[in-house]
Amino acid sequence: MPNSYANNHKLLIIGDSLSAEYGLSRGTGWVALLEKRLQSNQLSWTVINASISGETTAGGQTRLATLLKTHQPQIVIIELGANDALRGLQLQATEKNLRLMIQSSKQTGAKVLLLGMRIPPNYGADYSNQFFRLFGKLASAEQIEYLPFFLEKVADKAELFQTDQIHPNAQAQSILLNNVWPKLKPMLSH
Repeated sequence: MPNSYANNHKLLIIGDSLSAEYGLSRGTGWVALLEKRLQSNQLSWTVINASISGETTAGGQTRLATLLKTHQPQIVIIELGANDALRGLQLQATEKNLRLMIQSSKQTGAKVLLLGMRIPPNYGADYSNQFFRLFGKLASAEQIEYLPFFLEKVADKAELFQTDQIHPNAQAQSILLNNVWPKLKPMLSH
């Protein structure tokens, strides 16, 4: 491991294509912008982006134990769930996987920030509403920080999406960071 790890606090982001710079030039996604903001604020945090395009909560839950052991982060940001919903997976499974990830992170002493998501009503309004509510329900039950909707101020603007109309474009990345920052910033003080 690099020596710089010794002095830095670590922030682990486990997410899907929204955090993995899908379709974007390297270094232009919201996570890379977060690293730059931390540096410009002279906050000594190392960001570990363990996001994978297409990741589900099941995949994230499977990978998390190794990531926690390897990196020993002080903060874990969980940005998962959208791919579960796009595949119409059972909400109980999504909720269980997210709960296990939150609990595993907390057991290591890490603070957790859960990024909530909304989905289009492809599977019916009931499924969409239940999906959205499960994030807040988990955050409340587990007493963790929570951003209700990661794509706030982006989701309703077609010009902020790539041609697939699913993934936010480079222009949207600073908005995503600005959505996360007010929730994350208070967690950074140690």
